[in-house]
Amino acid sequence: MTQVNGKPVQLKEEADEPGWEVDPDDDWGVAVVETVGRQLKLRREAVGMRAADFGLAVGYGEDLVYKIESGKRIPRPEYLDKADKVLGAGGLLSAMKEDVKKVRYPKNVREIAKLEAQAVELGVYVGLSLHGLLQTPEHARAVFEAGQPAYPPEEMERLVAARMARKAIFDRSPAPALSFVQEEATLRRPVGGTMVWRQQLEHLLEVGRLRHVTLQVMPTHSDAHPGLSGKIEVLKFPDGTAVGRSDGAYNGRPVSDPKQLRILELRYGTIRAQALTPRESLTFIEQLLGDT
Repeated sequence: MTQVNGKPVQLKEEADEPGWEVDPDDDWGVAVVETVGRQLKLRREAVGMRAADFGLAVGYGEDLVYKIESGKRIPRPEYLDKADKVLGAGGLLSAMKEDVKKVRYPKNVREIAKLEAQAVELGVYVGLSLHGLLQTPEHARAVFEAGQPAYPPEEMERLVAARMARKAIFDRSPAPALSFVQEEATLRRPVGGTMVWRQQLEHLLEVGRLRHVTLQVMPTHSDAHPGLSGKIEVLKFPDGTAVGRSDGAYNGRPVSDPKQLRILELRYGTIRAQALTPRESLTFIEQLLGDT
């Protein structure tokens, strides 16, 4: 506890902000955080403010200020806003929030989100769980909570936030064409309990009614289909290129070779043909919701 103008003030220390460490294996993330830290230090020194005094002004301990400036800790968005105001940066420090926010997302999630953000078409079949783009925050949290070994609370919130950030694909303009095929079993499993399940079904109905989204359900009683070996995903981009991935082909690696992509597209097309039509699928979800 520190005294400021005769009043006790609790400054934030490293232990107060778990989950804001820098992943040393994330080269881009490390570079971003080091650059931001360097700018913070230069700005502070330019106005002649000691780290301890700056920490008091933004509500952080001196040690944590040094760690942020040396690129060992990811600064929170509100930290950058306070620093911008205290150091008179005119919005330059606050403007770094977008890049810093991306650093918090795991590297593999950022790579997926980058591809989704560029795609003009997305086709996905998922058999064991709801696709991340279709999940509500509560559903996603329940999925992560079920993971073993258990995620630390701060890591789980980081993963949920990253998954929800990817949903920006639904709001893009021009809107990409999005197609999803989900197994019936994934819609019947009450992940997170009855209320979370109902909210998830209601969300699926909202998404499925969007003009640029096609949502189909694969009935459990359907015959064998090419998706039984696992997830299939195909993304197409404005320049005519594409990338695909399948749990049951090419060892699950992303592929861009035209011949391999045609095979994945053939499999996905067969799956869509065997699934319920989009209208039948929405009716099916409505009936599920009515039975809960």
